[in-house]
Amino acid sequence: MRIIAGTARGRKLKTLEGNDVRPTTDKVKEAIFSSIQFYLPGATVLDLFGGSGQLGLEALSRGAEKAVFVDKSKASVNIITENIASAEFTDRSRVVYMDSIDFLKTDRGMYDIVFLDPPYNMGILEKVLPLLESHINEGGRVICEHEQKLELPANFGPLVLKKKYKYGKIEISQFVYNSDEQ
Repeated sequence: MRIIAGTARGRKLKTLEGNDVRPTTDKVKEAIFSSIQFYLPGATVLDLFGGSGQLGLEALSRGAEKAVFVDKSKASVNIITENIASAEFTDRSRVVYMDSIDFLKTDRGMYDIVFLDPPYNMGILEKVLPLLESHINEGGRVICEHEQKLELPANFGPLVLKKKYKYGKIEISQFVYNSDEQ
């Protein structure tokens, strides 16, 4: 696993081993970042189910100003911290060891881009998406990686589904925050 483009291009990233870990493939990652490339420069990013931190790190490499990484696994938090140091983004990153829902209930941050890649088949996206409303800037993007069979509603308040992409058993749903849609 590596950073595909930008200032840290080619940097290898560590990941956890085992069946509970599902790193985003380069093909899917490239598709995600092609769709948001013009929104990255200067963006504040939230990588809510950080895992290895690869999505937030890719965003930083491609011009995001800062990133917050959240994971409830201590092992994942340790890997994220190592990968941030390796990519030399320590000054632009914050790592939080906390459950995603608890984080959203207590965090006061506002974000331009949010990455959601939670464990599959647990109903987590449906719980998290409604909580994002108070954390997204106007025009902000929420990128959800999920199992293909999951049908998400067309909107969660002002978060409106704009695009869906399918890659084998994986689907990417992109929501845009539009306060006029309420």
